[in-house]
Amino acid sequence: MTRVLVVGAGVVGLTCAIRLAEAGYEVDVFARDLPLETTSAVAPALWYPYRAFPHVQVTAWSARSMKVYAGLADEAPGSGVRMRWGTELFGQAAPDPWWIEAVPKLSRVASPREGYVDGWRFESPVIDTPTYLPWLVERLESLGGTVTRMAFSQLPDRAPILLNCTGLASRHFANDRTVTPVRGQVVVVEQVGLTEWMLAHKDRNELTMIVPRENDIVLGGTADEGDWEPDPRPETTAAIRERAAALVPQLASARVITENVGLRPTRPSVRLEAERVGAQLRVHCYGTGGSGYTIAWGCADEVLALVQDRTTR
Repeated sequence: MTRVLVVGAGVVGLTCAIRLAEAGYEVDVFARDLPLETTSAVAPALWYPYRAFPHVQVTAWSARSMKVYAGLADEAPGSGVRMRWGTELFGQAAPDPWWIEAVPKLSRVASPREGYVDGWRFESPVIDTPTYLPWLVERLESLGGTVTRMAFSQLPDRAPILLNCTGLASRHFANDRTVTPVRGQVVVVEQVGLTEWMLAHKDRNELTMIVPRENDIVLGGTADEGDWEPDPRPETTAAIRERAAALVPQLASARVITENVGLRPTRPSVRLEAERVGAQLRVHCYGTGGSGYTIAWGCADEVLALVQDRTTR
């Protein structure tokens, strides 16, 4: 078997590793941060294309991932994936979303709640990250793959194929200064009986997220461009809770479990391409912005196609 080294153990790296292992490659994942320590562990993980470009490719990758998650929700209850209905609201009239072709059905809200003038409803996967990330690791290990903590000063060249899924760290590993952080702060509160998610945009710069998981609810969020601050800001937590409670009043008294920050690896376009570095085939897959979960399976299928097209096993 041909060996593939995957650097990066977030949702994109693990998903790509699984697709490669399913195709018969010998896959080993190495990362400084293990899955539950990555930005992927912080994400609300609602399927929703956000801050990822270009739109045509992202729509196709999102559609593929939607189908995979719907299958997991039906066939793999232990994965932590559930299909949940929800509503997105806008403070002004909004055109159909650019990703509309990726969802099986989307309908306009006839009478948006007070303070909003437009919106739509659709069913979307919600991924319970504390369950799903370990499930991905177990799936990879069942296929013979491994996940190991290891820090590198540069991308290793000791395997014929290397997959770079280092996200924001690609500023260093790929010398790519076009990938920059968009800081997202979230608040995780106790479950108060919610089953539907909600997104609300008062204006272009403010997005409120309420994403119910099985045992808790993730509230967000922020999109602070170029902000590297890794620690939660108390004033931001208070603002998030206030906005969420305005939409769902029972959240006002919900107990806070934790506050988290994730730095989304944003780029003018997702980098998904292959190159030769000496004798090594090097495939890059990073810059997924706020859409890592949303496009992971679609990206993984394209990564596999790239590898198969350029190598013989």
